[in-house]
Amino acid sequence: MYVCLCNAITDRDLRSHTAGEDCSVATVYRSLGCELQCCKCVPFARRMIRQSTAVIAAQEAGGDD
Repeated sequence: MYVCLCNAITDRDLRSHTAGEDCSVATVYRSLGCELQCCKCVPFARRMIRQSTAVIAAQEAGGDD
C-alpha cells in the first residue's frame, strides 16, 4: 500500500529502511533518496517506524536465550 503519494513510497519501501533506534521519518526518506513534501504521511510513517523498532527489539530480546 502507498504510504506517501508524493514520493510513491510504499509500506514495503518504508519497512525495508526502518532499522535502529535512532530511525526517524526524515532519515528514512533520505535513505530512500526523497524529501518530505506535503507531510500528510508523517503520522502513519512514524507509527510504522515505531512498530518496526518494537519488533526488532522483541526479536533481539528473544534471541538472548
